[in-house]
Amino acid sequence: MIAVLLGLLIGAVLGLVGAGGSIIAVPAQVYGVGVNPVQAIPASLIVVGLGALAAVLPRIRQGIDWTTAAVVGAAGVPAAWIGTAVNRMLNPNALMLIFAALMVVAALRMLTAQRETTELIQSRKFRAHAPRALAVGALVGFLTGLLGVGGGFIIVPALTLLLGLEMSTAVGTSLVIIVINSVAGFSAHIQNLTLDWPIVLTFAASAIVGSLLSARVATKLPDKHIRITFAISILAIAAFVTISSGYALATAQHMMPVKNQSL
Repeated sequence: MIAVLLGLLIGAVLGLVGAGGSIIAVPAQVYGVGVNPVQAIPASLIVVGLGALAAVLPRIRQGIDWTTAAVVGAAGVPAAWIGTAVNRMLNPNALMLIFAALMVVAALRMLTAQRETTELIQSRKFRAHAPRALAVGALVGFLTGLLGVGGGFIIVPALTLLLGLEMSTAVGTSLVIIVINSVAGFSAHIQNLTLDWPIVLTFAASAIVGSLLSARVATKLPDKHIRITFAISILAIAAFVTISSGYALATAQHMMPVKNQSL
């Protein structure tokens, strides 16, 4: 039942704002149902990837910039493999604290920064903003492999602030990119992979239902309301990640044995 409720929450956040589901997915599995953190990262990619795929369906006919999604997604595939390699060498809790700080910055930018209009970005030649799209894709892909997240919290602000997409279009485009990144990130973890499939499938099925329901609501909301909802959701998730990761780091440091410095 806990997995069902948390899966619905993950899907609802994904379908509504096109981001944030993966940040919830890892702690939800670890703290909610006791999944091993090593298993939680690839499992979260399955849950979020399927949830994002379901949320894309109501937006296929409108609200997706397929060209931008293809460029950003393609740039993220090799970066996801690099991020996975780095993940195996660094402290994940310290990384999550840095990640939370980036989330706060992104949310505040969404609330305060002025974005370009869709008409302006469409009037440019694609090669003029292709380098930005490639850079965004590489960064998001790297974070996908590093932290097991879809990277929507970066994708959505980048698509609006850097590439000039309207918020509603950015959400749909972000979901396509999340699907691509989730597949790439999972493929990097697939070697010697063992998962609790009943738990994973329960999360995934619930996330699909939640994302389908919320995506239908999101397509009817004004651009401004989606933007504010996104920012508030990301700030709330950042607070949770900061508390949980900070506590984990403090606990681990407290439990470290003191070296005997006597001669």
